[in-house]
Amino acid sequence: MGWRSIIITQHAKLSYSSRTMIVQTNDGVNQIPIDDISLLLISTTQAVITTALISELSKKNVKIIFTDDTHKPISETYGCYPNHRSAELLREQLNWEIGRSQVLWTKVVASKLINQINVLKLQNIKTSSLEDELNKLELNDITNREAVIARKYFPLLFEDGFSKRNGSVINTALNYGYSILLSTINQEIVSNGYLTYIGIHHDNEENQFNLASDLMEPFRPIVDFWIANKKFNEFTPDVKYGLVELLSLEIKYNGKNTLLRNAITVHVRNCLKYLSNKEQNIKIEMELLDEVPNHAINDNV
Repeated sequence: MGWRSIIITQHAKLSYSSRTMIVQTNDGVNQIPIDDISLLLISTTQAVITTALISELSKKNVKIIFTDDTHKPISETYGCYPNHRSAELLREQLNWEIGRSQVLWTKVVASKLINQINVLKLQNIKTSSLEDELNKLELNDITNREAVIARKYFPLLFEDGFSKRNGSVINTALNYGYSILLSTINQEIVSNGYLTYIGIHHDNEENQFNLASDLMEPFRPIVDFWIANKKFNEFTPDVKYGLVELLSLEIKYNGKNTLLRNAITVHVRNCLKYLSNKEQNIKIEMELLDEVPNHAINDNV
């Protein structure tokens, strides 16, 4: 899989030739090797993409995300599930042990809450009330500490009275960043041959991404942290670029420095192995670092 995130923001034609994506705009022609691409975000309704390019990108497991006329992600492409494994893995997924699902959800929630607390500490915000709630976490989070901490966390991080339900620019940015994470998690689940809509905690019949909604939780605070450190009053293209570029942020995952996109790959694989009884233990530890590696290049057209 590649490492570059490509964002199309203007009238363009996207086509394929000789293992290269050709992007034609009014400003000229750009050529990008297919092998370098990890994500293609078409953030305009004024772009045309050929089926040949979609086919080649799908072969390389490149995620393509389309946006609507308000530039919000509205759909994404999926490669076919591995034909020789899908039936076996479907039976496996339908028979995941409840005990393992509960343990994994507990660890996912614990990691998310710890990361939220660490985000507040990096902002020099007192976290004693959240730590008290974290200490009350039980198996499968039956007392819903996740929601209790969320009600305290967001007003502390952003401002008193902040609500995740209003239409503020902060919420727009949060939802955009979360959608990029969700899409990346979906990509990994499908590439491993599992179904995205059978989750371990989320169980909404109208949500085809229940499993990705479960597994993405520890990484949400990365989006929160980035937005909290940016001062913006409008949801500009630069804000969108920055949120996509977070996939190239260097973090520490389970004791090793790695890019966020690579950490997600390892995280999803480990979780699926644990649920399928192929690993006896599961570890989810993440730490934010303060630097972006030099090769974290985001391409905007």
